[in-house]
Amino acid sequence: MECNDGHWVHSGDWVGELHLDNRQVLQLSHSVGPDRAALMTARMLRNSLKQISLAMDSTPELAKVKALTGITLLHRGIIYGLGFELHPMKSKWFQWFSTYYLRLLLTVLHPGGKRRVKQSTEKLNPMMLMMTKQALMERYRKEVIPCRN
Repeated sequence: MECNDGHWVHSGDWVGELHLDNRQVLQLSHSVGPDRAALMTARMLRNSLKQISLAMDSTPELAKVKALTGITLLHRGIIYGLGFELHPMKSKWFQWFSTYYLRLLLTVLHPGGKRRVKQSTEKLNPMMLMMTKQALMERYRKEVIPCRN
């Protein structure tokens, strides 16, 4: 797959797979409501990406990772401004399975549940998120400013 920054991710390359903690998202949705939970989840994801970029700099095992990826229904809002590219899923079977699974998960986790899924069915199509290691580092690596004595 060619990414927007010109880097390629090939079959067999090391790729980090991102997962949201569904239990934590559910607790947030119930305690602060779905809209506020989405904002808080995006903020937590941004912080996690900063931690991942630091770990990639300091952990030799992670040096092989060429990109981060994830599959989500939340591509219309929660990932805005995080630096991910959206790609359609190539496998029709995996797309069908992901659609079914993620809609079921949303039905269970979202306070609006079944009603939300029925209202937005045509918009709830999973997409693959992708961010190359280079894009991650450019966006999230904190520049260390040396101390001058």
